[in-house]
Amino acid sequence: MQSNYRKVKQVLWLILFANFAVALLKIIVGTAISSTSMTADGFHSISDGTSNILGIVGIILASKPRDKEHPYGHNKFEVISGLFIGAMLLFLAGKITLDSLVSFKNPVVPNITIESLVTLVITLLINIFISDYEHKMGKKLNSYILISDSLHTKSDIFVSIGVLFTLVGVKLGLPAIIDSIVSLVVAGFILHASYEIFKSTIGVLVDKAIVDDEDVIEILNEFDEVKCFHNIRSRGSENNIYLDMHIMVDSNMTVEDSHKLSHDIEDKIRKRINKNAQVIIHIEPYYEKEMN
Repeated sequence: MQSNYRKVKQVLWLILFANFAVALLKIIVGTAISSTSMTADGFHSISDGTSNILGIVGIILASKPRDKEHPYGHNKFEVISGLFIGAMLLFLAGKITLDSLVSFKNPVVPNITIESLVTLVITLLINIFISDYEHKMGKKLNSYILISDSLHTKSDIFVSIGVLFTLVGVKLGLPAIIDSIVSLVVAGFILHASYEIFKSTIGVLVDKAIVDDEDVIEILNEFDEVKCFHNIRSRGSENNIYLDMHIMVDSNMTVEDSHKLSHDIEDKIRKRINKNAQVIIHIEPYYEKEMN
């Protein structure tokens, strides 16, 4: 687990530098050509970088070892950092929306150049790489923060495509007000990213089921010793699953055999569902007459 946190932190640092480079490029070019949509897109990219910083802080706290006051570890700090990212995006979406509404009254025609279009295409390609790389590493490392942050970055791709169409549209003679309209679309994407982050983080904090019961039942059915089962429950996040259940076995089964059975079930769950799953199995005696 500590090794995973270290790798996640390395990915976040790499993505942080890439996001800030993209943001700086967009803001400079957007300001130079008086494009509110590109400038808004640049600030969105800054939010990507800021979310990386929050992710790094969250990972540092989450990687702290268990202690007396936190016997289950500090893993939820990773989730809490996600809440801050969601709140930050919500605020940013509101700011861009207000700026866009103001620009409706006084629209400015962007000074579009070949350089600005090339800049946008380059940053778009960088964002595609960032999102794809971060999502793949998130899946590989079972990292909640990397997967959610990659979805956040993915919204940048659609935003940049929208800005690109705006600049091309203005170049072709469309009214300058389209720039303000696209800024509102940018705000919409940011708002949606905020919603997705809130949805996933709150799900973890309120112990929403993280594992499909049917997947667990399929594994339990492979053990002849398991006569019956109930109260299958799961909670946590992708990289830190807690799973517990009650299973019923022959009342004459020895403690040693019951212990071995529980470990066999746990090993199979970790192999098929999640290698970091923490499984608790409550064993109960099975009496055929009573069950009938």
